[in-house]
Amino acid sequence: MSDRLEQTTDAKRRARGWLASARLRPTRQRLALAELLVGDGRNRHVTAETLYAASSAQAGGVSLATVYNTLRAFCGAGLMTEVTIGGNRSYFDTRTDDHPHYYWEDENRLTDAPVDAVKFAKMPTAPEGAEIDRVDVVIRVRRTKPDAD
Repeated sequence: MSDRLEQTTDAKRRARGWLASARLRPTRQRLALAELLVGDGRNRHVTAETLYAASSAQAGGVSLATVYNTLRAFCGAGLMTEVTIGGNRSYFDTRTDDHPHYYWEDENRLTDAPVDAVKFAKMPTAPEGAEIDRVDVVIRVRRTKPDAD
């Protein structure tokens, strides 16, 4: 078996296993997007638009509405988390454990920050009748400019 065919087979197997772990039905669209998200075994931070663009580059791409709906289904199933930046931009993260993020202001890019980058001395108490679902920590950064001569 050629290396490329083997990689494709591994990616498809990984995508199917990812969906099966959440008991999601492996539709053609879900499989195609899952393969883009986890096919190589690496974690990703994507927007619906970047995932749509990657899907469109492949034969049989899916619509932007389907990408949004599928990302919401993946989040609902616990396969991904949504990280909202500034209230109007959402990134979807395939890494679901608690961890902080860097948001690169000048690049509109989200990356993982080291887990020990932020330490809480104490979690707040949730208001009566509520529970803390999760805490999102986003550290906004921008590249420094070299000193002018």
